[in-house]
Parts: sequence; structure tokens; C-alpha cells
Amino acid sequence: MDVLDYDKLFMSKALDQAQMAFEEDEVPIGAVVTCNNKIIGKGYNQTERLKDITAHAEMLAITAASAHLGSKYLDECTLYVTIEPCVMCAGAIKNARFGKIVIGASEPKTGFSKFISEDFNSKTEMITGMLEDEARALMQNFFKAKRG
Repeated sequence: MDVLDYDKLFMSKALDQAQMAFEEDEVPIGAVVTCNNKIIGKGYNQTERLKDITAHAEMLAITAASAHLGSKYLDECTLYVTIEPCVMCAGAIKNARFGKIVIGASEPKTGFSKFISEDFNSKTEMITGMLEDEARALMQNFFKAKRG
């Protein structure tokens, strides 16, 4: 498998996490962290379930990956997240020093790029638009049902 195949595979795993959030009536965002092409952390939004505003998919995946590696730094890891992270998650992602971040769909209202205009992290490779249509459709279906 080449890098693009791995990126699609692991973004599909993040989408599986987002689907779990959707099924639990949480905002459908999912994340996985990989190291050496193995998932070492995963998460989906659980802010309602856990009554914790910080229980975002990215935060839960980072915590799991850090525990797995026994390190706060994840510079050898890749984060796959279905929707552009918020500023809170972006801060954690930056501090974890990821080697690579792969984002599904942008988030023009609350995504970090609206608030952070300079380079996110010069040492971090960032890819956007991976399985973007699937990620966006899941969010649109969730909010469409909410407005129902």
C-alpha cells in the first residue's frame, strides 16, 4: 500500500468513529491516531455522554495514543480527523507535535483555520480534503435530522 492508500484507510476508520458518534446523538466527528501504520488511539465526540466539553474526538484519540506510547509527544504519529479541529483541539494537536495531520472536511464556522492564520506548525505535514464528501455528508445529515 502506498501513503495515499493508508491515508484513505485510516480516514475511513475515523469516519467509522464519527458514525458511532452519530448513532449516540453526538456531533459526528471521529479521529484516529496511527504510528507505523497501526491505530494506537481513537475517539469520537462524547461531550453529551460524558458531560465534558473537552471530550472531543481529537482529545480522546490523543489521550489514548499518549497512554499507548507513554509519551506526551506524538511526533512519529499521524492524526486523522473527519472535520477540521476547533481551536481547543488545535492547541492540543500542536503541543503533541504530530508529524502529520489528515483532515476530512473544513469547518468554516468553528474550525481552527478561522482563528489561526499563521502556519499551524512548521514541522507538521497537513493534508486536507481526505474523504471530504463522506465527512461533510455525515455532518449535514446529523444537523438536518436535528432541524427535522
